[in-house]
Amino acid sequence: MTTTPVFTHPLFGTAYYDEYMPKDVDRINTDMEMMQAAGINVIRIAESTWSTCEPQPGEFDFTHVDRALEAAHKHHIDVIVGTPTYAVPTWLVAMHPDVLAETPAGPGHYGARQIMDIVNPSYLFYAERVIRALIAHVADHPAVIGYQVDNETKYYDSVSHDMQMLFVKHLRKRFSDDLDALNNTFGLDYWSNRINAWEDFPDVRASINESLRGAFDAFRREQVSEFLGWQADIVREYARDGQFVTHNFDFEWRGHSYGVQPAVDHFKAAAHMDIAGVDIYHPTEDALSGKEIAFGGDMTRSIRSGANYIVLETQAQGQHGWLPYPGQLRLQAYSHLASGADGVMYWHWHSIHNSFESYWKGLLSHDLESNPTYEEAGVFGREIADPKVGPRILHLRKHNPVAIMVSNESLSALEWFRLETGLPDGTGPGYNDVLRRIYDALFELNIECDFVPADASIERLGAYQAVITPALYCATQECIDTLKEYVRAGGHLISTLRSFVADENVTIWHDRAPHGLDDVFGSSYQQFTRPQDTGLAFTGQAPVSSQATALIELLTPERNEDVIAWYDHPVWKHYAAVTRHQYGSGWAEWIGTVPDDHSTRALLREALGNAGLIDDRRASLPEGLVIRTGSNEAGETISYLLNYTASTAAFDSPVSGEVIIAPRAISIRGVPALPEGAEEGLSTSDHVSEGERISIAPWNLAVIAS
Repeated sequence: MTTTPVFTHPLFGTAYYDEYMPKDVDRINTDMEMMQAAGINVIRIAESTWSTCEPQPGEFDFTHVDRALEAAHKHHIDVIVGTPTYAVPTWLVAMHPDVLAETPAGPGHYGARQIMDIVNPSYLFYAERVIRALIAHVADHPAVIGYQVDNETKYYDSVSHDMQMLFVKHLRKRFSDDLDALNNTFGLDYWSNRINAWEDFPDVRASINESLRGAFDAFRREQVSEFLGWQADIVREYARDGQFVTHNFDFEWRGHSYGVQPAVDHFKAAAHMDIAGVDIYHPTEDALSGKEIAFGGDMTRSIRSGANYIVLETQAQGQHGWLPYPGQLRLQAYSHLASGADGVMYWHWHSIHNSFESYWKGLLSHDLESNPTYEEAGVFGREIADPKVGPRILHLRKHNPVAIMVSNESLSALEWFRLETGLPDGTGPGYNDVLRRIYDALFELNIECDFVPADASIERLGAYQAVITPALYCATQECIDTLKEYVRAGGHLISTLRSFVADENVTIWHDRAPHGLDDVFGSSYQQFTRPQDTGLAFTGQAPVSSQATALIELLTPERNEDVIAWYDHPVWKHYAAVTRHQYGSGWAEWIGTVPDDHSTRALLREALGNAGLIDDRRASLPEGLVIRTGSNEAGETISYLLNYTASTAAFDSPVSGEVIIAPRAISIRGVPALPEGAEEGLSTSDHVSEGERISIAPWNLAVIAS
């Protein structure tokens, strides 16, 4: 039996694998002593060690697991145990080659991790056996506080026979064996794709029909949720009361965490967890902006309706080009807490001496000695271990007035129907680019937000003063009706191009666009094109340099007074680019293109200002100075002032209260350069007044309790 965890202190930790250490080295107690010295209070173990835990079928060896548990317990360090199912052993593939996922690129080959077919019966049989053996072995150990099921689970683009046969069974149930209904819903008459007998159902990997492809993607996402729920239920059979189950969700990968994960519906999968976990990797050095940290945190907090979460993986030294400047590791750690994380854990403790991740460096380098990154981690660890600090920054609750609506279905559809070309050619920006342009603009304006799914109820939406739908290409009629009611009741809706184009089956609506909402937005369009040197001309404002990108929808407003911007183009100048219309007690704004970054920020500042959601003092903070707020269990407002720049930020404080974390200069050696707060004029227990002139040094921060 497990429960929602109630931590009394922030978790601070790292992944630790005794299995990965050079075999002539036995330093497990040294490692634990170094962790203790740095304030590390939790480790993750076992998640990728199936071949070590079960070297041959049914033969289990938990020597390394036991060593880690005993050493951690001896040093008062808690342990999260991972099920080892995301990297299959060689003997399993030798016995059952079909456990490897077949993808559109062809049959799978052994070597990498996450190459299995998660619906394969042989894989599931052996996975269940190792899960049961491991969890039964560790569940009663006093060091174990929780479990992580699998790792960054996805469907791995499996198009195996098993996956496709299950998909056909799913469709037969969904359409009650009515092939006419399936053909009509998906438009399969096109190019002779019609299916006239279930036994003729084609292989879907080469389908040109996005309705069918999108349904297959949605089905595979459901398999991920069911797989994680299946593992969680097995673990709960053994877990002690109070031990939790989590999973480390991740995001679209562009060399770092970026946008909505295409292969997982986080909202549905997270419902199987006691607490959500997340892996957030991000640029650092000169590229550190805080945006990826905030995006990942806001998404993970939102998938369980505002509940706190754990960052189960983030980088310490990381890959080449990510070695943090002095102060950045501390700044990054507090940035996670500022989004509502109850814990921060690094991948990995030590740098691996063999194989693929040899240069994805951990807290320790290959020499296993202290270094500036480890030392700076200790600065953070010891700060939050202070009983006068830790409980005050734990369980941060957010009260954000803005929500962004997200949709896996829209992401899949816009990969096929790309914004610029309408074709699956990878040209130009996609769904996540539009989403991140909106999110990043809010971040730069110091407007915090939550995320909601496209099936959010009117009650959930009603908690927000503004809802934004970036490129919500696929929307059910129920979603559209809910948004209409939201605006009628006084909400503020901001939608971008390519929203409400198609239904949940990726069938394009055959009425005036945007479907069912043209009266709400007070404008409509029939045509669109790729912009050629097309700007935006804002009404009632001095000319500003602005550019429309990707696509322009040629909006026809009901009234010219509803127009925020026209297209600046010799031909398209008669069409509106941005409109806002009063509807019921609220209003709705339509942005018919992808404006450049500057224009997106200006549009959102004006729109949300019109909704009364702009705090001028926060929105006018120096560029790169970010404020993140929430409330703790004592009812205090906790404000994080975070400087993501290489320059000192001087500004009028937007909040008042007691400084509970002061800026600290970190030397090149990773240790404080001066006594706490001395170099900044802000020290712990100082009181700051709203409007008081303060400054925060480069890559530094302050935390204030009101």
